[in-house]
Parts: sequence; C-alpha cells; structure tokens
Amino acid sequence: MANWFKKEHKKPRLTEETYQTFRKSEDFICQFNSQAIRPYWICYQRNIIDTKTLNEQILPYLLYAKIYSIRELQGIIPNKEIIITKKTGEIENKLLQGSIMIQFHKNDSECALIDAVKFEKRSVNSPEVEFSVNGPKEAFVESLDTNLNLIRKRLPVPELRVKELTVGKLSKTKVAVLYIEDIVEKENVQTVLQRISDVEFDSISDSSFISQMIIDNTYSPFPQMLETERPDRVASVLVEGKIAILSEGSPQAVISPTTLVEFFSSFEDYFMNWYIASFVRMLRLFSVIFSILITPIYVAVLTYHHELIPRDLLATLVISRREVPLPPILEALFLEITIELLREAGARLPAKVGQTIGIVGGIVIGTASVEAGLTSNVLLIMIALAALASFTTPVYTMGNTIRIIRFPFLLFAQLWGLLGIVLCFCFLMTHLIRLTSLGRPFLEPIYPIRVRDLRDAFVRLPYSQLAKRPVYVRPEDTNRFNRKKAEAKKDIDE
Repeated sequence: MANWFKKEHKKPRLTEETYQTFRKSEDFICQFNSQAIRPYWICYQRNIIDTKTLNEQILPYLLYAKIYSIRELQGIIPNKEIIITKKTGEIENKLLQGSIMIQFHKNDSECALIDAVKFEKRSVNSPEVEFSVNGPKEAFVESLDTNLNLIRKRLPVPELRVKELTVGKLSKTKVAVLYIEDIVEKENVQTVLQRISDVEFDSISDSSFISQMIIDNTYSPFPQMLETERPDRVASVLVEGKIAILSEGSPQAVISPTTLVEFFSSFEDYFMNWYIASFVRMLRLFSVIFSILITPIYVAVLTYHHELIPRDLLATLVISRREVPLPPILEALFLEITIELLREAGARLPAKVGQTIGIVGGIVIGTASVEAGLTSNVLLIMIALAALASFTTPVYTMGNTIRIIRFPFLLFAQLWGLLGIVLCFCFLMTHLIRLTSLGRPFLEPIYPIRVRDLRDAFVRLPYSQLAKRPVYVRPEDTNRFNRKKAEAKKDIDE
C-alpha cells in the first residue's frame, strides 16, 4: 500500500503545459492527501474559493467517506453541484472560475469539479448617478447574480429569458442578455446575440465596453445604447419589448434599441403627475438647446451681426467688453475650456475636495478673469448658465456628448456667423437622421414621425393613454393593457 501511495504522489490529471503554467502562480494549491480513507488529489486557486465551504462542506466528506469511484462523490457531498469530466479545457476553465478539482488516481480518465467560488460583493445601495426623490432606492452592483435577482423580483414571469455568453479572450467575462419572449421581436434578440458573440477583445471590464463594440455607428459621438444603474428602469423597458445587457463586474445595464428622446427622460418622470413630468421634460430639452447655442450665438452676433442687438443691450455689451482685448471667439473658448477643466478636476478629486474646487475655483477664476479684462461679465454669466443647463441631462453619457458638440458650433459661428450655426445644425440633424440603434431610427418619433410614440416623448401623457408599446421596437404584442376594459371599471358605489 505504501508503494501505491508513492506512485500516486505525482501530478494530477492536467496536461504538462497547463500544470506548469498553474504552478507558476503561488496561489495555486495542488496537494495529495494520503491520510484519508481513500487518498485523493485536490487542486484549486486559493484566492477565489471559499475556504469555509472547503473546510466545512467538502473536506470532511472526502476524509472519512469510503469511496470507490469518482462518480460516488455526487451522492456523498451534499448541496454541491459536482461535474464529472475528462476534458482538459473544461478543467482549466472551472479551476479559474472557483472550482475545486478532485482526483483519486493519476491514471483516471475523469476528475470531479466542485463549485466553491467565493463571492466578494458590496451590498445593494441607492443610485448615485440616477438618484430620484421618489421611487425605489436600489441600484445594480458588480455581481451579475445579484443584478439578475433585482430584475427577476420585479418581473416574476416565466417568459423572462436570460441568455448567458462568455466574452473576452483573457477576462472570460460572463454576459447576460435579458428579454421577454412573448413581447420582444426575435430579430432584435438574434442581432444582439450575434454581435456579442462576434466581439473580439482580450478583456471586458464593464458593460460599457460591450455597448461600444456592438453599436451601429462606432464613430458617432452620440450614445446609441442607454446605460442605467436602476433595476426598475430595466424592468420597465423589458416590458416595452426592449433588450437589456448585463455583465459580471459591472454595476450598469445596457438597454437597446433606444432613441434620442429617451436620453432626456428621467425614470423619475413616471413617479410624478403627468403635468409636472411633461413640464420637466420640456425644461430639459430647452436647457440642452440653450446650453449648445447660447455661446455660439453670442460669438456670431458680436462678430458679424451687431445690428441684431437692441440699442439698450448693445450699450451694456460695449461697456462689458470695453477693456477686453480678445475677440469674442477667444474669450468664449477661454471660458469654455476653463469650465471643462473645473468639471474634470471636480470629478477626479475626492468628493469633498472636488466640491470645494468646483465652487471656489469657479468663483475665483471667474471674478479674476473679469477684473483682469480677459473676459466680459456678460459672457461669464452666459457660460455659467450654459454649464448649469447641461447638467439637467439625466443620462451622463449624453451630457458628455452635449459638452463636445458645443465646440463645432462655436467654430462655425466664428467662420460664418448665424449662417454657420444653421449650417452646423444641418450637419448635426443629417447625422442624427442617418443614425440608428440596433437598426431602428435613432431620431424616432421625430423622424420618421410616429404620432403614437409622441405620447411618451417630449411630454408624458396619463397612463390611460399609454396602452400601446412603442412602435419602433416592433414588439410582437403591441398592447400593454386593454384600454377599454380599464376605462370601463366602476367604483363599488356606482
């Protein structure tokens, strides 16, 4: 028997190349236990398995059980999924994903893989980017299973489908595609699954990686998929017939297809009266237009179109620019770049320091630039209002786009005045008209015009008017509820 033990004290069932690769890492444990009733090999990655599970739920059964074949482990170790395999590739993947490999004899064609992965995750907190006063206070975390749980408890229906894929040559990131089978259009699902399967990249760290790789136009500054950290929003769009994409290690979900109007709609709009929600949406759209155009209009009017300025206002502008040596375009660029620097500094520094930099830095630099004669106080007010208006965009990715497209408008305003602004606007609209999201028009319901979808676009009508799902999603079931039946309900005293 002693000789048999010595012969067994060799490397377990792994190819020589794979075994040597694993052994180069000091957190790879591969031991032979000769004290058990049936000696065995055990191999695992120390830092990704749960040692409590190993010591309490696996080792005691291996130490004292009388086992004659590897398949008997499936009936001896309780509450554990045990895979019996002889595929070297599967063994390697499972070891790297937190499984423990058990083998009794070095010449055995099969080994057992027992899942003992350790989950390190933070608790579910309230949304930080899409915070709302009303409504649920739960946000996604970095654990894919937890995120799926948050969605399934909101949609406890068997039609909710989850398709899992593995993306990333090195990271092996698990990606989940969610949809409701009886509602979503099958072509959309196949397109998303195919695009994700075709992704060729070494490491996928976040769901935003995937959204950038599978969008229709990778050269557009506009986001063509909506990213959200709210599980309630994901559940809501799944009901509309859309598709959600989640990935392991990412606290955000990607929603597709989407439209430009959705980026200016906050999910909090559905928690308040439709009059107030409609007013807030219109205010956001006005703020975005104001943020883009106010500075270019200032540059164009002062450079080419003095006659458009009222006489009383012209006197104020002349006084404010009396000591400014720079032309309007350089004055505007100086303040715009200063605002962008303050934004980046406030975002990259710790929270308390960042707030101080943003407030104090803005006041000090603004006041000093006016007193030094580098900028006029009128333009300073306009730039501040434009920056404030850009923050009303509820989706952060679209806010970044708004920050960028202001600069082409400034350049065109300097070259051709108001005509340049109109020309730049035409280029922008042409790009938006040609843009698509998963093959669907990005500018819908404006182009092509969809009267039914306008009920939940620039304004939000009462829920009784939202009985149909969006047209551009092309859902198999277009009805959300029976409107006539809903309106026919009477109070108990009627």
